Amino acid sequence: MIQLYTWGTPNGKKVSIMLEEVGLLYEVHAVNIGQNDQFKPAYLAINPNNKIPAIVDSDGPGGKPLKLFESGAILMYLAEKSGKLWPADLAQRYTVIQWLMFQMGGVGPMFGQANYFFRLEEKVPYAIERFHKEALRLYNVLNKELAEREYLAGDYSIADIATYPWVWRHDGHNVKLEEFPNVKRWYDGIGQRAAVQRGMEIPKK
Repeated sequence: MIQLYTWGTPNGKKVSIMLEEVGLLYEVHAVNIGQNDQFKPAYLAINPNNKIPAIVDSDGPGGKPLKLFESGAILMYLAEKSGKLWPADLAQRYTVIQWLMFQMGGVGPMFGQANYFFRLEEKVPYAIERFHKEALRLYNVLNKELAEREYLAGDYSIADIATYPWVWRHDGHNVKLEEFPNVKRWYDGIGQRAAVQRGMEIPKK
C-alpha cells in the first residue's frame, strides 16, 4: 500500500487526484505545513527537502519499499506503476512529459508567486505586476494550446492532473477564467470527474 504525505496545496492535490484516478490503495497522512510538521525528523527521513507531497510505496520496484518526493516525479512513478494516464507511444509520452515540465517549471512557481504577493499584507507593486503578468502569459499559452485539443497532451494524462489544481486557485492569481474560454472549458470538464472531486478533498479536515 502507498502512504501519502500531503496537505491541501495544489502540489498535494495532484497526487491524491492521481491516486484516485488510477485506483491504487493508499493511506493519507496529513502534514500540516502551517504547524511546521514538514520539519519533523520523521518526515524529513522521507523528504529531506521538507516539502509536501511525498509517498512511501511498500511494494516498490522489485518488491522493495520506495520513498519518493517531488510531485512530478510521483505522478510519473504512479503512471508507470499503474500503467494508466501514461502513453505507450514514445512521442506521445514525451508530449505528456513536456506539459508536465511546463507545469513544474512555469505554472507552479509563477502562479504560486502571484498568489503569494496578491495575498501579502504589505504590498510589493513590482512583484505583483511581474508575477501577475507572467501568470497571464501562461494562461494565454494554455488557452491557445487548448483551442487545438481537449487536453494538454491530447488524451487526459498526468499533465492535466498536474496543472488542474493550480488553475483551481485562479482567483488568487487575480485571473478571470471567462477571459480564457478554452482553459475554462478544460477546467470545468476536469472538475466534473469523480476521481478529481475525491482527490481534491484530500486531506480531509
